[in-house]
Amino acid sequence: MRVIAGSVRGMKLAVPRGMQTRPTADRVREALFGIITSRYELEQAQVLDICAGTGSLGIEALSRGADSCCFVEQDRRVLAVLEKNLEATGFTARSQIVTVDCLKALRLLAARQRRFDVVFFDPPYASALYSTVPELLGGHSLLAGDGLLIVECAARNPLPERMGTLNRVDRRVYGDTALEFFTLEGV
Repeated sequence: MRVIAGSVRGMKLAVPRGMQTRPTADRVREALFGIITSRYELEQAQVLDICAGTGSLGIEALSRGADSCCFVEQDRRVLAVLEKNLEATGFTARSQIVTVDCLKALRLLAARQRRFDVVFFDPPYASALYSTVPELLGGHSLLAGDGLLIVECAARNPLPERMGTLNRVDRRVYGDTALEFFTLEGV
């Protein structure tokens, strides 16, 4: 796995051994960031990477000019790999890591009145979090008014077109993987 573009383009990222994470494939990340940068400005964006794993999505955003990224990862074995990747890329100072489960993390970030321009959400495909997390993001105003939520899910299990205050504006399929894009109602 490598960083596709930006200031640390081509840098290889560490990946944990075993099947405990499912890092986003390079070709899917390349397509994802092509879509994002065609519609949104990443320069100085505030990014949230939920179920961050290796941090590849947030690190890619930082490499492309995002101001900061908050990584949410509760698995301590994976956390060591994430920290190693942030150190290797030089992005530690522009990063925050929250090491509790994602529902607690979202409530904590909401209490701190954080707002994010781009949110990545890539849980295990069998996760029950697919309905809860988007509703919390919209309900707690964690997503900026013109922000974008990108959810990675199994292609065979599309998400609802509307989840709480979020509406799906795009869906792209890459083999077994789907990327679904959500914005707040009326945006």
